[in-house]
Amino acid sequence: MKSAASSYDLWLFAPNEPSWESPYLKGNTVVDTLDARATAESAVRLGESVPIAGVLCYDEIRVPVAAFVAEVLRLPGANIQGVRACRDKHLGREALAAAGVAQPASRAVASLEQAREEAQAIGYPVVLKPRALAASVGVVRVDGADALETAYREASEARFDEVPRDDAWVLVEEYLDGPEISVESMCRGGRVTPLFVARKSLGFPPQFEEVGHTVSAADPLLDDETVRRVLQETHTALGLDTLVTHTELRLTRTGPRVVEVNARLGGDLIPYVAQLATGVDYGMVVADLVAGAEPTVAPTWSGVAHVQFLYPDQDLDVTSLTVDDGLPPGVHEIVPMVGPGRRLRLPPRDHVGGRYAYVITTGETTEQCIEAVESATRLVHLAGVAPVRPVA
Repeated sequence: MKSAASSYDLWLFAPNEPSWESPYLKGNTVVDTLDARATAESAVRLGESVPIAGVLCYDEIRVPVAAFVAEVLRLPGANIQGVRACRDKHLGREALAAAGVAQPASRAVASLEQAREEAQAIGYPVVLKPRALAASVGVVRVDGADALETAYREASEARFDEVPRDDAWVLVEEYLDGPEISVESMCRGGRVTPLFVARKSLGFPPQFEEVGHTVSAADPLLDDETVRRVLQETHTALGLDTLVTHTELRLTRTGPRVVEVNARLGGDLIPYVAQLATGVDYGMVVADLVAGAEPTVAPTWSGVAHVQFLYPDQDLDVTSLTVDDGLPPGVHEIVPMVGPGRRLRLPPRDHVGGRYAYVITTGETTEQCIEAVESATRLVHLAGVAPVRPVA
């Protein structure tokens, strides 16, 4: 919002009055933004008094509503059906399968018995995941039949309050070997331009918690013909038109395969880290794109940046969190994320909620960034008490 507000007047549609958003706004409308028609009607009324250049959304759950509003206003947009296929991973898998895009085998199931059958047919290890959540919530690797019941319960019970559940809520998927990356791309009129690659660090197996990301402006995968081809095939299969996307891929022994596509910028501060590595303001790229302007996407410098999220060694009730003064070389910032009284719970009890701080580092190489993280973590001091667990 800060980026977009530097060149555009912003009008916020949200279910509540603005708080932290206020400094960036020209005005706002309170409306149920999960109600697509009510939001579109409010946008049409606004358009009768002020010109509307474009529609954007930073909340993944509401991205389909934003696409619908853009369609109603006849503004550049993502294509509502394509966005729905990004939100519902099963619909996305079906579209990619029909187009022959490289991805894991996947089945939607509504019971443990169905999960057993599909896992056996696909072959262990498999991955179980909810079909329409985010942040790796409920995603777990299963190495054998004896672990399937626990994993199915975790995936099937995972939920967000604002996301409706389908009967076949759990996907059973082929496990993909190899490192995982995400690629931020600009899709304009259906044509895909990769913007940057983020290399993921995963933790807490058999979960897939994302604990860090590294972006290099000169990452060779940006020019990899196979990666670019898979990205274009993926966006074409989903019918995506004009938007910025966050595509997750596994670099397997047989080539890159699609994990999922999100119709938004990546989370976890990835675009901010990429801006430090490349000099490109990706928030501004999104704003220009949806407004029909020409985004500036060429890097202005070439570096490497990394974000690392810090977790306790065990579940903890926080009593204090302090950071020593002064930043070591290569450390861009250290940011506490919690205060006294916060409950930190590690996966699988919670996802992302176990983080207590993050560190952002910069350098000429990935190795320099990782070394700087080690220096930075020594300045962060977390204290707390382990939760008392009830005796069975």
